[in-house]
Amino acid sequence: MKSKNIMAILAFFFVLAGCGKPKTDTVRIGVIAEITGAIPAVGASCKNGAQMAAGEINDAGGIDIGGVKKKIELFIEDSASKPEQAAAAAQKLIARSEVLAIVGPNSSSNALPAAEIAEKSATVLMTPWSTDPKTTIDSKTGQAKKFVFRACFTDTFEGKVLGGFARKELKAAKVAVLYDVSSDVLKIQAEMFKKSFEENGGRIVALETYTKGDKDFSAQFTKIKNARPDLIFLPSYYTDVPLQVQQARRLGIKAPFLGSDAWSSEDLVKMCGADCEGSYLLNHYSPGTTNPVTQKFIADYKARFGGSTPDDVAALAYDAFGVLAKAVARAGTLDRAAVRDALSQIPAYPGVTGVIKYSADSGDPVKGAVILQIKNGGFSWFADAQP
Repeated sequence: MKSKNIMAILAFFFVLAGCGKPKTDTVRIGVIAEITGAIPAVGASCKNGAQMAAGEINDAGGIDIGGVKKKIELFIEDSASKPEQAAAAAQKLIARSEVLAIVGPNSSSNALPAAEIAEKSATVLMTPWSTDPKTTIDSKTGQAKKFVFRACFTDTFEGKVLGGFARKELKAAKVAVLYDVSSDVLKIQAEMFKKSFEENGGRIVALETYTKGDKDFSAQFTKIKNARPDLIFLPSYYTDVPLQVQQARRLGIKAPFLGSDAWSSEDLVKMCGADCEGSYLLNHYSPGTTNPVTQKFIADYKARFGGSTPDDVAALAYDAFGVLAKAVARAGTLDRAAVRDALSQIPAYPGVTGVIKYSADSGDPVKGAVILQIKNGGFSWFADAQP
């Protein structure tokens, strides 16, 4: 069934279900994560960050709403990394579970359809990790969606920063690019990088594509090798990067790689090993920061989840809950519209991934990023990147 038909059916059933106020005995928050499917590490991190944040808030007594403490009740749904399932999960959470707000999905392909459902139902949706600019924009009017927010930066910002970093900091004059043409978000990252790199005086000597599911990249890397680039920009998801880099190395390509936030999983380092050593990537935060707020979060996360270092998705999900809880308390009511208005008016929120603040007419926060380098088998801070 086509996605447009699915969306129409979901919208129809939402009308039947009604869009009344959510139940008020607890603060009911939905979570949509990619727990199964193509990127399970992303879903696991989102779930962990959400549960940790909710647990800490509840251990402190809950959220103060008009002088009454109410605890958070989580409703977790798996999108299985499928757009139609993400949309169905949003519909279920809003109409059946009667949540006040939703955190997730994370990948842009899942966040976009879920955001459409949330916007139509006037329910706040906060995506931790979706960087696609279209996530928060109404496709019909071109204006900002009213109820959709994100905790992360956008691909426009990411591409601009990476292009400048490649040219100014890494001194690359010639760059090759390989990206998944079937993924809107990765395509945007490639396009924005190309624009920024060329504006800074660099030259793209090879622009190659592949399609999700491909396993043989020898043709693309042969062309890239012949172009003799100083650097290769590879905005691929962490599940694809190890195979791609390993094939490039087997062909004798020695140029360093530069990745996007799609690289940000410890699984990438484990699978890629020495082949990825020395590569760079843009990320939403660095575990190596000296910020005491971030360091406390990391220590608590490790204690809770068996010593595992939280990745950016876990940190962003944690921040999404923090800023959302602040908005609920500021609203003083469990009314969806009131929470939305309070969210857009929150003063700078000091999250573990940086300061988060929204303007009245945008769900995109103005915030910085970090450049990481894969060093000694882990992610190491290299530089800060500001908007």
